[in-house]
Amino acid sequence: MKRKLLLAAGVLILAAAGLALFGRGWLAERAFQSALDKSVGVDQTAAFADGLHLYVCGSGSPMPDANRAGPCLAVLAGQQAFVFDAGSGSIRKLQRMGFPMPRLQAAFLTHLHSDHIDGLGELLLQAWVAGGRSAPLPVYGPAGTDKVISGLRSAYEIDEGYRVAHHGPKVVHPGGFGGAEQIITLPDGTDSQVVYDQGGVKITVIRVNHAPIDPAFGYRIDYKGRSIALSGDTVYSPTFTAAAKGADLMLHEALNKKMVAALGEKLGERGQAANAQIMKDIQNYHASPEDAARSAREAGVQALVLYHLVPAPPVRLIEPMFLGDAPKVFSGTLRLAEDGMLIHLPASSKAVEFTSAF
Repeated sequence: MKRKLLLAAGVLILAAAGLALFGRGWLAERAFQSALDKSVGVDQTAAFADGLHLYVCGSGSPMPDANRAGPCLAVLAGQQAFVFDAGSGSIRKLQRMGFPMPRLQAAFLTHLHSDHIDGLGELLLQAWVAGGRSAPLPVYGPAGTDKVISGLRSAYEIDEGYRVAHHGPKVVHPGGFGGAEQIITLPDGTDSQVVYDQGGVKITVIRVNHAPIDPAFGYRIDYKGRSIALSGDTVYSPTFTAAAKGADLMLHEALNKKMVAALGEKLGERGQAANAQIMKDIQNYHASPEDAARSAREAGVQALVLYHLVPAPPVRLIEPMFLGDAPKVFSGTLRLAEDGMLIHLPASSKAVEFTSAF
């Protein structure tokens, strides 16, 4: 009996070893096929209700963070899609989220700080190839946007030629790469104005205070009774608060001054005087979490999501420290943005629904 048990055990061990050795490839192939069936070429928005849907494609800042791309927000309004800023790494996050690039109508820039535009070249490329564009993407932004677009056009000119030659003009349309700048100029004394009004989607540009960067913009998107306000980079801004009045959702940048000051002190102690000075300088042209909460309360929004987090909390344990007194200032829904976050505002509803694409 003992011999039979040992023999049976040996057979089982050999079977397990065989499965591990030869079955691993089968399991990997099955997993790969499952991923193909689930995501490749599938319209990830097919189940979305008509309304506004916000994608957090980048919640970070210039500070290095493996989990957060540079500032980027995107909005799907019905069948029209838009991107607001394009920080480093954000467009790859956006595509991973299943953003419908063929529906992209335009990009909007809040200002021309490098961390808000250093992914713009990739956006223009993906709008062209993945989006199937045959004409440059309209890019709305402040004075100087034309210089940025021209520079990117030159930088990608050789690559454009390679792609047309390789894939052919029926696949990648000649002339489809690049941006068509739409310079936004707000007259003196004008704090906001509509810059896009098509197919039931209205986008309003808002003057904000990011001095010495001037101009700097926020935006408001309205569609079928739902609305989203995006601050861009700013201190507490009465103009933004007024323009965001009654919005369902506010996305507001946030910098925790105590935490940034602590970073500066440590850099100074370690002989990095220039970087320590930068930590001091950046405190005077960003909003604190409490400032953002004040803006949300005064605007009467339903939900507030903080993005462009400086410094972004690396673990949830630190999030209350980052928020400070913001929850006491704003009693509505308050969250910190994370890359991959999706926020749904169905038409004919007051709901603000949070999901994640990752």
